[in-house]
Amino acid sequence: MTEPAPAATDQRMDQVLGNLLRVGVILASVVVSIGGAMYLVRYGSDHRELTEFHGERPGLTNVVGIIEEALALRRAGVIQLGILLLIATPIARVVFSVVAFAVQRDWTYVIVTLIVLAVLLFSLFQG
Repeated sequence: MTEPAPAATDQRMDQVLGNLLRVGVILASVVVSIGGAMYLVRYGSDHRELTEFHGERPGLTNVVGIIEEALALRRAGVIQLGILLLIATPIARVVFSVVAFAVQRDWTYVIVTLIVLAVLLFSLFQG
């Protein structure tokens, strides 16, 4: 059985990664746009006083709360979900890269990519 040429495999991986990033950004944009439209329908004509800062509700400060708010079709939850999808897109790219490098048995890149993934996740969850 003939193995695919490394250049063909690399090109296919680049294609899949590009599509993953493209779909992630488009999906995030659509979700944020839907949330923004929902917000404008409700508050578009209101004049808000912006001299005092009001933070997010407690439900919008963690992943579970954002998903619950979005599933309840609350405007801010939908917008936050879109932003969460945008943040998750490059993380999904790194996860895919780990799998792709493991399939290719390129252990050096697997280790380096796992370190990158660990740094991303640490920075995401530890702030």
